[in-house]
Parts: sequence; C-alpha cells; structure tokens
Amino acid sequence: MPDVKVTYDNTVNAAYIYFTDPQVSVRSAHTYPCDPIDVDGVINLDFDEQGRLIGIEVLAATSKLPECVLQAAERLDSEGS
Repeated sequence: MPDVKVTYDNTVNAAYIYFTDPQVSVRSAHTYPCDPIDVDGVINLDFDEQGRLIGIEVLAATSKLPECVLQAAERLDSEGS
C-alpha cells in the first residue's frame, strides 16, 4: 500500500490527507461536505472527475485526528520550518 501524505497547518488547525501521488497534480472535481453536526466538526471529501476519493480536508484537526498523525504530518505553518 502506498504511503498517504498528510499536511497540517497549525495556524488554521487544518489537515489534509492526500490519496493521490504527490508528484501528480490531480484536481478536485467535487467536494462533499460531511454533516458538521454528525461529525462534530468540518470534514470535506474531495473527489476527482471519475468519482474517486482523492483527499480529505479536516478542520479543527486537533480534535478530529490522533496526535501521532499531526506530529508526522508535513507542516505548512512557520512552526514546521
């Protein structure tokens, strides 16, 4: 199974989980927002033109993702530099 790329920006407390090859540019054709009440937060699913899941955006990431995932994520904020 290929590695899954995760990025995290502490400034906005948002993470993105990529299910595509980071070397290949894939554009989201459709975003499906999960019901914020059902998931107690904001989670968006991105799909390509063929309807394949290409990524997941997680807002309020510290309350939704395990700490080990956020610690291992590529940092996009200044703390990660």
